Amino acid sequence: MNHPCDPARRRLLKTSLAAGGLAAGGFLSIDALAQGKTRINMQLGWIPSVNQVGEVVAKRLGFYEQEGIEFAIQPGGPNIDGVAIVASGRHEVGQVSSSPSVMLAVSQGLPIRCFAVGAQKHPFTFFSLAKNPVRKPADLVGKKVGIPSTAAILLRALLAKNKIAEKDVTVVTVGSDMAPLLTGQVDVVTGWLTSTTALKALGPDRVDLTLWDGGVQLYALPYYATTKTIETQPKVLEAFVRATSRGWQHAKANRDQAVDLLVKEYPNLKREDERAAIDVMLEYALGGAAQTQGWGTMDPAVWQSQITTYAELGQFTARTPKVDDVIWPGALKGTVEARVKA
Repeated sequence: MNHPCDPARRRLLKTSLAAGGLAAGGFLSIDALAQGKTRINMQLGWIPSVNQVGEVVAKRLGFYEQEGIEFAIQPGGPNIDGVAIVASGRHEVGQVSSSPSVMLAVSQGLPIRCFAVGAQKHPFTFFSLAKNPVRKPADLVGKKVGIPSTAAILLRALLAKNKIAEKDVTVVTVGSDMAPLLTGQVDVVTGWLTSTTALKALGPDRVDLTLWDGGVQLYALPYYATTKTIETQPKVLEAFVRATSRGWQHAKANRDQAVDLLVKEYPNLKREDERAAIDVMLEYALGGAAQTQGWGTMDPAVWQSQITTYAELGQFTARTPKVDDVIWPGALKGTVEARVKA
């Protein structure tokens, strides 16, 4: 890394991201090219999958090129710390997996703001089986909940929102494997509803309780930019949002083609799995408020609600940010006609 962050600040940032429930995902870099195009390099913190189908479609069908953007996706890995790299000044724009990561980073003084969200509702879900179901938050009382340590704050938020004492639920730290539920080690496991391949193991008796339906309304896959980029290159961000929105809209109308393009881009992906996953992912990307307000839309009231929840849980160790500190609606306002489909 050419511009390493201060080690102490990096440790603080990683702690904040872990407290967000799901760690940082990736970043986009903006670089002006001599021929007048703008290079946007999208660095992920995860292995590319159906989460990126809109971008892949936009890239392969030339939507970014039509906006004057030269676009590429770089896969991430365990050593990629996208938010820290962006915060260091090396890159200007990025994407994280969970909206609290943005507000927690802002609370620590990092100069970033969210300008669009990839999923209208967070897919994080509590999974149980029909023989011992958890259909509503109150059903968690007396249960053993298997959850990764980085997502424990999400369970705490759900319990607090529903006035359930933490002592009434037994927390068991597990990985992303669904096996502990099937073997009876726990009554509940957690994960994303978009992880259709992993969820196959639970079979038809699976019972879902989403974090959103439980009263904790978070966004997933938010895009963010540094305040410097927002101030100096707002039109570039608008161009990116327009092209990406077109990609997602095209994927919705042409799902088989979209999956074909995704698998061509990433041959390691299994077409059958991604075809099943795209239907779920599109519900999150273009359902809810996006149906009337367009891809990428976000509600300041939802951001305020999560800020309030995390403040009540003592997650802001420096300061509690205001909504205007966390989001920038300019790119969405500037692309309404391109994003909103009747």
